[in-house]
Amino acid sequence: MKVLKDILYKVSLTSTIGNMEVEVGDIVFDSRKVLPGTCFVAITGTQVDGHAFIETAIEKGAVAIVCETMPEKLQGNVTYVQVVNSSKALGIMASNYFENPSEKLKLVAVTGTNGKTTTVTLLYQLFMEMGYQTGLLSTVENKINELTIPSTHTTPDALSIQKLLRQMVDAGCTHCFMEASSHAIVQERTAGLAFAGALFTNITHDHLDYHGSFDEYIKAKKKLFDELPKDAFALVNADDKRGMVMLQNFKGSGHTFGLKFPADFKAKIISNTLEGLELEIDNRQVWFRMIGQFNAYNLLGVFAIAVLLGEDEEEVLMQLSKVPGAQGRFDKIAMYGITAIVDYAHTPDALENVLKTIQGVRTGGEQVITVVGCGGNRDKTKRPVMAKIATQFSDKVILTSDNPRDEEPMAILREMEAGINPVDFKKTLVIEDRREAIKTAALMAKKGDIILVAGKGHETYQEIKGVKYPFDDRQVVAELLNLLNKD
Repeated sequence: MKVLKDILYKVSLTSTIGNMEVEVGDIVFDSRKVLPGTCFVAITGTQVDGHAFIETAIEKGAVAIVCETMPEKLQGNVTYVQVVNSSKALGIMASNYFENPSEKLKLVAVTGTNGKTTTVTLLYQLFMEMGYQTGLLSTVENKINELTIPSTHTTPDALSIQKLLRQMVDAGCTHCFMEASSHAIVQERTAGLAFAGALFTNITHDHLDYHGSFDEYIKAKKKLFDELPKDAFALVNADDKRGMVMLQNFKGSGHTFGLKFPADFKAKIISNTLEGLELEIDNRQVWFRMIGQFNAYNLLGVFAIAVLLGEDEEEVLMQLSKVPGAQGRFDKIAMYGITAIVDYAHTPDALENVLKTIQGVRTGGEQVITVVGCGGNRDKTKRPVMAKIATQFSDKVILTSDNPRDEEPMAILREMEAGINPVDFKKTLVIEDRREAIKTAALMAKKGDIILVAGKGHETYQEIKGVKYPFDDRQVVAELLNLLNKD
């Protein structure tokens, strides 16, 4: 049990009514989870307004209500706290409730359009290899040392983050690496966290369905850096034209990394093949198991963070050369002379990066067959762009369903088709069923050919009309290649 006034430490209050010394057994923002002795935080969400459920929370035993607007009818046995921002208050309250776990380890956030998952996963793997007890908060999974906890969001809600960090601290973790999505930053899910540092990977066309404009999307990313403490570091991609924007207003120590322009941490690609990547970092040539220029940026960013956290450069490079990276990010499946690559690329920039990487390692005689779709209920403007990029960098393209969600799959595919140049229609097929699309690609492929299955990566489901059906691109690709026996 915690005392309400202690939980509210550092929260911007507007007014209070009632006993601030009341003991609180739990904090919730979902009225369905209210139990006797709970503090209910009313948040205005994207779908519903928690203020509409204040009465319900009280009926179920809430002893304290935190809200932005006081209800007209007040109960005498309940404490009411009016705050400036309920979402931000929730993060700070959760931190206080769980005894500020982020202050007891080194917490690093990674934000950007592409590369977040790979970067935090590499950092987790690297620090585990170097003998540290380490935590991970990512799109693919959350981890507390070797314990895996399923992930439901790129960045969990504020309560879940603090609870997980508390478990990490209790388990002896000294470091944690987390993805910070633009949604999470705007929704104050990162409020109350004490970051040791943050990394900006890049920013390209994404999530405009939520943010409304590219400027607002940039502001969402920048907010993370604006709010970092003075003793934190910020690391930004010098090759991204908006990298230095992230450092404007930043009060701490700013650093840069890159392959092209002058930077504090610089790398050069020596060789890039389907077997791996050789980089020159700090006058040292190192071979890595990962592939592609975009992974050169990810690896360099990871190296830089480790050094900024005080690790020895030689040790970092030696251990980093061993780690495999994240699931569903340029996963290679080689069977019967055919190479299939499964990648999460679901933005135009990510798809172009993957296809350019394939172009860079192909010998020239093989076909590149791309299977790609776009998710439903998401930014529609990227759909024609994705199809155009796929046809521009592939010999054959099959447009198919991704996660159509509540939209009609064929409507999404028609919007993708609108971006294809007339000359490229002859090399494009539209197959709504994703399994059939992958099967068709496998039938088209000959020895030496490369199949790219893009968009879902690590996901093990396909969401259609509110139902999640089991579907793992990696399993389906391997199963069909084996079934068709291309030997």
